[in-house]
Amino acid sequence: MIDTLTSTPFFGLGVTLLCWYLAVRFQKRTGLLICNPVLVASLLVIGIMLLFHIPLDNYNAGGSIIKLLLAPATAVLALNIYQQRAILKRHFWPVVLGCFVGSLVSMLLVQVLCRLFQAEASLLNSLLPKSVTTAIAVSIAESSGGLPALTAASVIITGIEGAMLAPLFAKVFHVTDPVVEGVAIGACSHAVGTSKALEIGPLQGAMSSIALCVCGIITSILAMFFTA
Repeated sequence: MIDTLTSTPFFGLGVTLLCWYLAVRFQKRTGLLICNPVLVASLLVIGIMLLFHIPLDNYNAGGSIIKLLLAPATAVLALNIYQQRAILKRHFWPVVLGCFVGSLVSMLLVQVLCRLFQAEASLLNSLLPKSVTTAIAVSIAESSGGLPALTAASVIITGIEGAMLAPLFAKVFHVTDPVVEGVAIGACSHAVGTSKALEIGPLQGAMSSIALCVCGIITSILAMFFTA
């Protein structure tokens, strides 16, 4: 009975939307950084699947529909970038340099840690693009022999951490410039962080969107020098 009900596309789609709604309400009610909607919604979906022993293929029948919206949602960020084009023109080279340094440091740290713990080449190639948006990261991992599923998981974890910790780090390091704050968020935590940056302010959201795109391009180029 359960298998019949959960094998329809409406199940995966409905459960995801319901869990997201509950996660957003929960985050607004608690106000805690750790209660990030992406994290809470993911845990709720996993909990439901484990509790009722629902196969992943059944969930993906509807969940894959949401996955199809990932690329269009990323492309929509271009509108926010266009609205802030004057500011981008004034800070073009600092933004590009900041994105380059952010991408380089991220990949260097992954390589150093993987070498330190003698990780396999497939693990290194999977984790290298963790700080760019999923669509780009998975493509980089596939082309270098990485594991797409592991790459997607690392991207999600990185994004959630960035969204949770970005406001805290901004206060600790006294970051008050919206351009700097936005670029930092987008460079380290891609689309999930950008959604948080949009909550902080429209300029931070625009700069984070720009950093997301620029870091994706830079990481795609640098990956060929770091893959095992």
